[in-house]
Amino acid sequence: MKFFTFGSKDIGIDLGTANILVTLKGKGIVLKEPSVVAIDRKTGSILATGIEAKEMLGRTPESIKAVRPLKDGVIADFTATQLMLKNLVEKVKKRYSIGRPRVVVGVPSGITEVEERAVEESVLQAGAREVYLIEEPMAAAIGAALDVAEPSGSIIVDIGGGTTEVAVISLGGIVVSNSLRVAGDELDEDIVNYIKREMNLAIGETTAEQIKIQIGCAMPLMSEMYMDIRGRDLTDGLPKNIKITSVHVEEAMRESIKKILDIIKITLEKIPPELASDIVEKGIVLAGGGALIKNLDKLISIETGMPVYIAEEPLDCVVRGTGKTLEDLERLKTVLINARKRK
Repeated sequence: MKFFTFGSKDIGIDLGTANILVTLKGKGIVLKEPSVVAIDRKTGSILATGIEAKEMLGRTPESIKAVRPLKDGVIADFTATQLMLKNLVEKVKKRYSIGRPRVVVGVPSGITEVEERAVEESVLQAGAREVYLIEEPMAAAIGAALDVAEPSGSIIVDIGGGTTEVAVISLGGIVVSNSLRVAGDELDEDIVNYIKREMNLAIGETTAEQIKIQIGCAMPLMSEMYMDIRGRDLTDGLPKNIKITSVHVEEAMRESIKKILDIIKITLEKIPPELASDIVEKGIVLAGGGALIKNLDKLISIETGMPVYIAEEPLDCVVRGTGKTLEDLERLKTVLINARKRK
């Protein structure tokens, strides 16, 4: 079929709660930006997307609203999502002088049909020739180099910004999946609240995220790490510097990490017996930014009794998966949400 021969004009998009990534055949990842958009309230036009818009969060005058259109892995603001997608596709088309690309978009697995149509329409409006949607855990599995078309089971845990998605995959389909609205953003909030409660210090989410990345851990580390942070003292309102340790951060994130462990266990309990032995043998693959939390792989392994592996470049798994799907569209057609429905 000529229809599925791959042109150099195809784009893969990871529509994440925290970041949007875009991949282009032959170029790899060409765009990585925060999922934030700044809109002029009066005209409804876009003023900025990505990094520029993120810098405006919480700092805009009345006439401008800076929003994160995706919350907890679902589309919270339709209009802003459509504008952002359109803006990104146009940006990539212009920068790489692409005509009308085919686009594969990685979407959260809990997405509704209305949201699916909103994503499809906004990408088509941005000048795409065809739009295919793929569930994020499936895209992450393909991006993590799991052979999803095989008749044997694999399990992927994708811990993103808004959601943790756990999926058991076999024969190009998701056999069992669970989605939990506890992931990177929630862990940042846990750190903000812990420091407020225990240290009487107010910090922002950006600082919390830096703490999580640098010294966050799911189990005590061999040697404790620490970090100097700056915030506002809640007693006198003045800026103050304090030292925080990895032990504090582990304690702050404990409850949310437990919820992530629980959802993994619940998913494992639902695995059909035929696939259980494959999965015990192959182990669990971790993707998404949350996979980088120190000792999380060890903790999951202890709690489940299974080997746990971190995917290569876990932050890029979903977008790499969309790119690989485009390259092998004929074989992987079954993994696409809307291709299944078009039959």
